[in-house]
Amino acid sequence: MCGTDHSHDHDRGQFGFLVDTAEIRALIGETERMMNGSDDPAARVEALKPAFAKLLSADKWLPDEFAQPDEKSRMGDGIGQYALYRAEDGSLCLFSLVVPPGASTPVHDHLAWGLVGVYRGEQDETVYRRLDDGSDPAQAHLEVSKRQELRPGDVYALLPPTDDIHYVKTLSKSASISIHLLANDTACVWRHKYNPDSGAVTPFRSGYANAPCPTDHSS
Repeated sequence: MCGTDHSHDHDRGQFGFLVDTAEIRALIGETERMMNGSDDPAARVEALKPAFAKLLSADKWLPDEFAQPDEKSRMGDGIGQYALYRAEDGSLCLFSLVVPPGASTPVHDHLAWGLVGVYRGEQDETVYRRLDDGSDPAQAHLEVSKRQELRPGDVYALLPPTDDIHYVKTLSKSASISIHLLANDTACVWRHKYNPDSGAVTPFRSGYANAPCPTDHSS
């Protein structure tokens, strides 16, 4: 749940730098410059890859409390989603995603351009393409478009509608941790889970383990 069951929810602000380090400030500063200077998401993510890679290669900036499984996870399987930076207007976020050994995320979308990179552990990513026209909000016809094994330092782009629907599974014996830079407040927007076998589409909001969503009064 995204709420006060976590002891650190009120220790930090809901927005801005929930983890304040030089590495994060450098990436967010560069991202804001790119957002002000280019209207092309593909150009933005390409230009941001060097700054993002620097964050992934830096050591010891991620606090232990943002690198733990979350037993109250709305994504299930103990998957922890921890906000590191959130723009108050919902235009940008940075978060860590902790997936325990052997666990998988649901098949899901993001609804925003961005970058994802592996910080610790190893993951298997399966990406889907949507074959239908999206006219039925409760059904989707998906097929696998790509699979890749990911190791620390590996980075990939999210550019909806291409490559926006995927799931990841941890391959390493320890939890995998990926860092996500996205042009929305990902855990607090209503997005979608997909069942590739049945075609069912379910709205969901994953929530952060360490910060409440603006209209979340469920706890």
